[in-house]
Amino acid sequence: MSELRYDPIKQRWVIIASERKLRPREFAVPRQRSEDKHTADGCPFGAGNEHLTPPEILVLPPPPGSNGGRRWQVRVVPNKFPALRVEGEVVREGVGPFDRVSGVGAHEVIIETPDHQREMADLSAAELAVVFTAYRERLLDLRRDSRLRYILIFKNAGREAGASLHHPHSQLIATPIIPTFVVQELNAAQRHYSRKERCVFCDLIRQEQLLGDRIGLETEHYVAVQPFASAFPFETWILPKKHNYDLAQANDDELHGLAVIVRDLLRRLRVLLDDPPYNMVVHTAPSPHPRPGQPSFWSTIEYDFHWHLEIVPRITRIAGFEWGSGYTINPTPPEEASRFLKEADPDGGGHGELP
Repeated sequence: MSELRYDPIKQRWVIIASERKLRPREFAVPRQRSEDKHTADGCPFGAGNEHLTPPEILVLPPPPGSNGGRRWQVRVVPNKFPALRVEGEVVREGVGPFDRVSGVGAHEVIIETPDHQREMADLSAAELAVVFTAYRERLLDLRRDSRLRYILIFKNAGREAGASLHHPHSQLIATPIIPTFVVQELNAAQRHYSRKERCVFCDLIRQEQLLGDRIGLETEHYVAVQPFASAFPFETWILPKKHNYDLAQANDDELHGLAVIVRDLLRRLRVLLDDPPYNMVVHTAPSPHPRPGQPSFWSTIEYDFHWHLEIVPRITRIAGFEWGSGYTINPTPPEEASRFLKEADPDGGGHGELP
């Protein structure tokens, strides 16, 4: 029977439409390649074509033992067509009942590999850890700019997920305001902590470990949860088991552990859903600069927030009911998604006929 579920962290209602549930293969939306005009030889993100991008902001070498003569594993460059620009001052003004803020920020591309055809799931854990190291380094660097209040790191994989180039890459956009969805999470975490003196995400992890039916993957340091009120089929949150409010504080071992579980999850989703398009988003702490007039903002964030990574396969669409109501309809209960993920073969050997 269908039911409505509420997520106090996201502050959203979803409809879990169990009677409409589909098997994973019935969801299959094979990923469309994100560009047709660039071959591997002509791709601006590929090895040997570094002159086709703006000058590098950061270059990280391949991990030991995987060099193969390559100069780099990850390059970070400015986006050639940025949503926001670094130059200028932040001006905030009212326009009648509305607000306007000057478009100051940063927009960067994290090129994850020199290889045109190697997706994030194809990288070794050591190579993927270099990508996450680039995330950490860019967070630390951009936070020195007091104009920037939040750095959102995200990945669009496949045209249906918003990617315009096929070559594997992530992006970051730094903004002079904190995005609405992040503010909702921050406020929810702060309220929970003020009442209970506990992190709401730590509470979630403990509860899911006790129940066990919504944990798709678990390692020594991380857990991959299909949240109780999942808005989309196979929506997954990856959280560190040890409380940490900020990805920028993760050490090298923790980043390698993150690479291990992310790689495993993406490989299982590839098998289950026929290499689906997906979005990946990092939710971490905002920039630490004091807020004029609001010095208490995020004063307990070290204790109440818990950074996490969210992955959503783009296998369903938002339609009229969703736009009109703010609800989403998820035809796959998270308990089912978790079971499918546990039983999937991450090496692509086939998962058989899952019950």
